[in-house]
Amino acid sequence: MKKETKCIHSGTLEDGITGGINTPVFPSSAFGYLDRQDVPYPRYFNTPNQKAVVEKLCALEGGQDGVLFASGMAAMSTAILAFAGGGDHVVMMDELYGGTHAFATEEFQRLGISYTFAATDSGSIANAIRENTKVLILESPTNPLLGVIDIRGVAESARKRNVITIIDNTFATPINQNPMKYGIDVVVHSGTKYLAGHSDLCCGLAVSTRENAERIRAVAKHLGGSVNALTCYLLERSLKTLAIRVGRQCENAGRIAKFLEGHGKIKKVHYPGLPGSPYHGLAKSQMEGFGAIVSFEPDVDAGRLVKGFSIIKPAVSLGGIETTICSPAATSHAKISAGERKRIGIGDSLLRLSVGIEHADDLLEDIEGALRN
Repeated sequence: MKKETKCIHSGTLEDGITGGINTPVFPSSAFGYLDRQDVPYPRYFNTPNQKAVVEKLCALEGGQDGVLFASGMAAMSTAILAFAGGGDHVVMMDELYGGTHAFATEEFQRLGISYTFAATDSGSIANAIRENTKVLILESPTNPLLGVIDIRGVAESARKRNVITIIDNTFATPINQNPMKYGIDVVVHSGTKYLAGHSDLCCGLAVSTRENAERIRAVAKHLGGSVNALTCYLLERSLKTLAIRVGRQCENAGRIAKFLEGHGKIKKVHYPGLPGSPYHGLAKSQMEGFGAIVSFEPDVDAGRLVKGFSIIKPAVSLGGIETTICSPAATSHAKISAGERKRIGIGDSLLRLSVGIEHADDLLEDIEGALRN
C-alpha cells in the first residue's frame, strides 16, 4: 500500500459487535487475567487502542514495533535511557529540540551519563563518538534552523562502533522521511505536532525493531508515561489524514519560503526546499518533501512583526492545521543559555513559522501586510 492508504487502513481494529469501520475505544484500566498470557494494562503499553496507533505508525515508518507515550519528551527520554546509563557517553547534535537539549544538560550528570554536542554535519558527529558511546541522537530537519544531516552516513558510522542511533523525525514526518530505511535504529516523534495535527493532543512515539521496542517498553513501564484510550483514538483518527495534511502544508511552506526569500525586509530564510539552501541537495536525496516549517530573520523588529498578523497566530508548539509563529529563543529553546543559542545560531530575531493548511494566497497576504506595517 502507498502511504496515503496506510494512513487510513493500517492498524485499524475491527468492531466485532457492531461492524463499525473505526477502531472502538477501550477505556478499561482493569482487564481479566484468567487464561491470558498478555494481559492488557495502560502502563504496560499494550492496550488495543495503543497497539492500533503503533501499528499504523510502524506501517508508515517501516518499523516492526513501537511504544506510544504521553508526550514527545517521554518518548525521547525513555528511548535514551533504554540504551544509555551510568558510565556511558551520548553524542547529540547541536541543533536539537530545546527539550532534548535541556534533558541532557540538566539530567545526564545526575544519572552518570556524559555527553558531547556535535555540529550539524556527519563528520563532526562521527568524530565525537568515543569508546564508551552508547547512543547518538539526531534531528533532521533540525529545530529551528532546518539543518539537514546525512542520515545514511551517520547511521553507518554509528553502526560500525555499535552505537544506537535515535532520530527525532518530528519535523519531517513519516510522509516525507523514513530514517530506518537509511539505517537508523530508533525513530522518535512528538506526536503532539503533525501526527495529531489539530493542536489538541499531547503524545509521542518511538518506533524500531521488535527487540529495541521491547527494551524501550521495559523502561517505559517503570516511568509510566502511558496514554489513555481516548487520546489513542483521537490520534489514530488524526493519522488517517496525515498524508493529505502534510502534503498541503509542504506546498504552502514552499510558496511562503520563496516569497520570503525575495522580500526586501527579510535578511535570511531557512528552508531546505529552496534551491539556494546549503541543505537542498541532501534533503532532496533523502526526503520525499521538504517539510512545513520555515524559519526566517526579518530586517524589522521581530516582536512587532509577530503582533502584526491577522490569520497567523503567535503560539507555542507546531504542526497543526492552522499557521502559527513563534520566537524559538523565547519558547522552544528558552531553557538554553543565550550564549549557547548564539553559538548554535539561534538569534533573538529568528522566527519559526509552522505552516498550516489555509489557502496560501491568504497566508501570503497576511505576511505581506505585517511586513508592510
